[in-house]
Order: sequence, then C-alpha cells, then structure tokens
Amino acid sequence: MKEGLRRVLGVSSAIFFAGCTVGPNYKTPHVTGLEHWGNEPIAPSVTYAGEVDVAWWRSFKDEELNHLVERLGQQNLILQEAATRISAARSQVRIAAAQGLPSVNWAGAYTWTQQSTRGFLSLAEPRAGANLQYNYYTNIASAGWDLDLFGMVRRAVEAGRAEADAAVAARRAVALASVSDLVSAYMRLRGTQEQRMLTEHNLALARHDLALVQDRVRDGAATELELAEAKARVASTQSALAPLRAEESALMNAMASLLALPPRALEGELSPVRPQPSVPGVVPVGLPSTLAQRRPDIMLADARLHAATARVGMAKASFYPDIVLAGNLGTQSLSAGDFFLPVAKYFTLGPTLNVPIFEGGRLRGELHLCEAAQQEAALAYRQTVLDAWRDVDDALTGYAQIQDQKARLDEAVQQNRLALAAARQRYVAGAVPFLEVDEAQARVLASETSLAAVQTKMNTQLVDLYRALGGGWQFTEPLASLHKD
Repeated sequence: MKEGLRRVLGVSSAIFFAGCTVGPNYKTPHVTGLEHWGNEPIAPSVTYAGEVDVAWWRSFKDEELNHLVERLGQQNLILQEAATRISAARSQVRIAAAQGLPSVNWAGAYTWTQQSTRGFLSLAEPRAGANLQYNYYTNIASAGWDLDLFGMVRRAVEAGRAEADAAVAARRAVALASVSDLVSAYMRLRGTQEQRMLTEHNLALARHDLALVQDRVRDGAATELELAEAKARVASTQSALAPLRAEESALMNAMASLLALPPRALEGELSPVRPQPSVPGVVPVGLPSTLAQRRPDIMLADARLHAATARVGMAKASFYPDIVLAGNLGTQSLSAGDFFLPVAKYFTLGPTLNVPIFEGGRLRGELHLCEAAQQEAALAYRQTVLDAWRDVDDALTGYAQIQDQKARLDEAVQQNRLALAAARQRYVAGAVPFLEVDEAQARVLASETSLAAVQTKMNTQLVDLYRALGGGWQFTEPLASLHKD
C-alpha cells in the first residue's frame, strides 16, 4: 500500500511540476503618437512642466467648492454602486483561485436496512435464519486536486484579476465624471448668479432712467415715445430674471443629486451669491506618455484587453489533458462497536486523466471566439488612447481661445460703460433722445452678461481640461482600498 501511494504521489508531482501555462502572456500595448502637447504653450496660464494636480479644484481657492467635493466622495450613490461591483469582481477572483487548490470534504452516515425476500435476495435463496435487517455506518473524508497542468485555472484567475482591475477603473471613471460634473455645475451656478445680479443692477438703472423720463415728460422735455421706450427697457430687463432663477434652481438640484440629497437641499448654503472663482495662473498638464496612468477609460480598456488575452489562454488550455488527483479515507462497519477498529478502515487514491478527443469543433470555435474578442479589445484600447489625446488637445485649444475672448470682452465692457455715462449726460442736457441712452444701456448689459458667461465658460473649460487629463478620481477613494485582493 505504501509503495502504491508513493508511486501515485511521485508520478503526480512529476506531472505537476512539468506543467506549463499555455497562451499569450499579457503586456500593455504601446501606442505610438504624441510626445508633447505642442511645441509652445497654447495658453498663457498653461505649463507642461509639472504633474497634474489630483485635487485640481482646490486651485480655484473656493472653500465652499472644496467642501462639496469632500462630501461627494462620501455620499455619491453611483460611487458606492461602483464600489460594490469591485467587491463582486474580487469575489469572482477568489472563486476562480479556489479551483486550483485542493478540496477536502467529510461525510458521515448511518442507515438501517430491511431487505426484502421478494427482491434480488430471492434469486440467491438466502439460507434459513439469515438476518435481513442490519445497520450500516460510514465515515469518509474525500480530497481532490486539479493539477492544472496547462494553466486553465491560472489563466482563469488572471482573467478574474483583470476584470477586478476593470471594475476599479470603472469606479475611477465614475469618480472623475462625478467630480467634474459637480465642479462644473458649481461654476455654472456662480456664473448664473452673477448674471442675475448684473440683470438686477441693470433693472435698477432702467427704473431710475424711467423715473427720469417720466419727470421730463411732465416738464414737457421728453416725448411719449421716449417714455414707452423706457418702460419697454424695464419690462425687457425684468423678463430676463425668471430664466436665470430657474437655472440656479436646476443647478443646485443637480449638485444635490450628485451628493445623494433631495431637491432644494442645497438652497440654504448655495443661494447666497458669491463671486465666480478665478482660474489659477498655472495649470500643469503633464506629458502624453503619462496620460494612461491617470485616465480611467484607458485603464479600463487595458484591463479588458488583459482579461480577453487571459481567456485566449483558457481556450488553448482546454485542448490539453487535465489530471485530477483524488482520494478517499474512511471507515465502514455494520456494527457501531467495530466502527473505529483498524479493520473497518478503507481508502482509495489515484489520478483521473481527462483527454479531449472529439468535441465536434467546439474547442476550436471557442478559441476563435476568444481570439476575436482579444483583437476587438486591442483595437478598442488603441482607439481609447487616441480619443484621450484628442480630448486633451481640444480642451487645451478651447481653454486658450476662451482666455483670449475674455481679455477682449473686458475691454468691451469698459468702453460700453464709458459710452453709457456719456449718453446719459447728453440726454440730460437735451442733446440726444432717450433712444441713445436705451441702446447704450442695452450694450452694457449685453457685454457684462457676455463677460460673466465667458468667465463661467473659462472655468468650465478648465474643468473639461482636467477631466481630459484624468485628474480627480484619486481624491475620492484611497488607493489602498482599490488594490486589495
């Protein structure tokens, strides 16, 4: 018995250590392309020297905004949902890894049997007085181990870990989108509030001018036409307030949703008007070669390609033999008193060899299917990298153009205000009709509103740039919690 056991273990060990892992080993593909974002800085406030700031929203120096982002990482339901998918993916890894480990089970049973004299025993003609009732006791421990000679289980574990990495990347993508959406909504809210304040200021000026025209009409110095024009300007300016208030409410509700709060929950803290944040003077953008380390969509595409490559190995391993080493050890007895005697013991031990001989083309079809999925994932990875480069380039260009536009609007607002002051003086002196004041005031309102909108656009354009650069997800979830196996 001992010699047979040594023979089985020796042969099994030799086969196990001679085994290999078939299929391609994964390496992240290199996509050739950009080395720099441009030969010269695209915008005055952009530099290529530094690493991308992972907490870039702090550069706006707005404590209210910082507090909102901190709450986002704790309260956002979509982030929590994505975190559960990470946990599920890691559980799948543990399930796959268990297939490559020995399994041990125990079972015990007792049966009481009454044999029938009209059944099979009737063919044997049992002797007279034979006992047809008996007890049967069994106690068995069984063990099995798939030696995984050609790496089917190892490739399954590799694919599972890649899927877990994909779940982590997907969660990072949600975090990046959520942070960007929250900051963008906050910028738009402050911009809308500024536009409302400008409109209310211009409404007060319009009412002041209306009172002036009414006095001049009573004195006979102005016409009814001028009075109608002044009233129309008041009504027109006032009509612009309602859409702005509605936009404020919608933006606050959007931020409340991101923080898992009911509608209007943020009105108390966000309704007080605050100035629009200013963009930082320096915006580090890094290099194209480092983009894959930050962009979650590139990480996700990389993980999916890794999983697809591992499944090719699984498909190839299915062509090769599989050996399972199994054994049983236990006792059997018809009497409880004999149950633990040495003579009641029994055991079995030996390998089982499974060899695929004919599968009707199923295995080859599965291999071709996995190879096609791998090729698709490889193309998707390349396209994702190219799209990421395009996103950054577009965001850089847009940010540069909006800065130039703002500089020109600053000058336009100053000149329009000077023109309005001059028009008022000339109207009071009776040199021009009220229409000239009305038109000058309209130009001031339009240019001030455009300037506020451009400031908002510049802020949101910077948010889009940081989104394209892949900064922000690092802050919402500690990295240590993302790499647990």
